[in-house]
Amino acid sequence: MHPIFFEIRTPGFLQSLLPDTITVYSYGFFIACGAIAGYLYTAYQSKRQFGISTETIRTLIVLIIIASVIGGKLFIIFENPKLYLSEPSRLIEGFNSGFVFYGSLLFAIPTMLVFFRIHHLPVLPMLDIMAGTTCIVHGFGRIGCFMAGCCYGKPHEGLFSVTFTHASCVAEPLHTPLHPIQLYSSLAIFSILAVIIFMSTRKQFDGQLFMLYLMLYAIARSILEMFRGDLDRGFIIEDILSNSQFISIAVFTAGLVIYLKLLKKSKPAS
Repeated sequence: MHPIFFEIRTPGFLQSLLPDTITVYSYGFFIACGAIAGYLYTAYQSKRQFGISTETIRTLIVLIIIASVIGGKLFIIFENPKLYLSEPSRLIEGFNSGFVFYGSLLFAIPTMLVFFRIHHLPVLPMLDIMAGTTCIVHGFGRIGCFMAGCCYGKPHEGLFSVTFTHASCVAEPLHTPLHPIQLYSSLAIFSILAVIIFMSTRKQFDGQLFMLYLMLYAIARSILEMFRGDLDRGFIIEDILSNSQFISIAVFTAGLVIYLKLLKKSKPAS
């Protein structure tokens, strides 16, 4: 849509060190907005519920961002193993777009768990807070995807179709109405956030919100995959079961099993 958010001329005293024009890409801009909003949400909830310092949360968010970038890039390998294993330098190309969310999530979760243990933070209650944080960052990230044109939808002639025309857009084909799958995804994620916030004062046990997030997102992602047009994202069964749908099944199953175990544990023995 608009992969370049804006450009500014470099001040004269910095032109010897920087290019004449500084380009701010939409994808990176919205990821940054999501990270800031996620940090503020996490810092507020952690301070309010457990008195955790903002410095501790700042360190946590930085570590999660690092883990998410690494995981999101490494999981691109599964889209085309031959290509990326033969040319690993491609993994660090195009940092203004091109991450696999499930890779980021699966790297971020153990990072959070280790951090909570090291700093003696309540693991399950903190995961419940991080459910909201993840929705915030991811929801903004999908808006960035829309602006950059990545993770685009299938061709679609309809009321909500969009046409990408900018030469730098990743969407294919250009000048063709497509499903705005990135906005569908963002709407689904922010809807999950609304459920998380609604349930935060009604939860029956610690960890419930995070498990709800995992299950709800896995369901939404499996459905949304049917409208995706970027076929190079990889399939377990060609044109039937994508890599992300396969991971969604595993994530939903794990979330449900842990949810039921925590629910059973929370009930007093008869």
